[in-house]
Amino acid sequence: MSCEENPTPSSPPITSQSSSPPSSSPCTSSSSSPAPSHFIGTREEVIRARRVTKLVNGSRDILVLYHQGALHAMDMRCYQFNGRSCIVCPWHKYKITLSEGKGLYQAVDQPTLRPLRTHWRSRGVKQRVHRVFVVDGDVYVTLNDSGDAVESDAYQTERYRAMARRTFSHTSPERDKHNKNK
Repeated sequence: MSCEENPTPSSPPITSQSSSPPSSSPCTSSSSSPAPSHFIGTREEVIRARRVTKLVNGSRDILVLYHQGALHAMDMRCYQFNGRSCIVCPWHKYKITLSEGKGLYQAVDQPTLRPLRTHWRSRGVKQRVHRVFVVDGDVYVTLNDSGDAVESDAYQTERYRAMARRTFSHTSPERDKHNKNK
């Protein structure tokens, strides 16, 4: 068995629900009970798609990305963009680091000096990241279950999903087209 692990991980996304494959892998230590791992797809499929979304455990929407030769996994729903999927916030242009889930923004220390000199600053961890590993060509994710609250957690609840279904179903293009014809 070969095992490859990333420290944490354009084509259209592949979306599906996962089944729970073996709950341990050769990548995990056996000192404590291993956290369940979730099959995402083959490494080839993920690389080809560049991004895959998956509902894991029936309760967590995750995004697995292939970027600059590495796989990354994080909560799919953006902490800043009302729970929609993003890596760069369309409203504030904050960026999310793939390995840590930190929210980055461009800061200006002395706005009165010209030319402006900007640099990246962290707003702290905003998006929950998950562990990605490959076993025999298959990609698995182990959810990050640390007790520390992260802003993206708010969009990983059934209450949010129900609200999103109601909101997004009321604004669907087909519904809008139907209402315009009335």
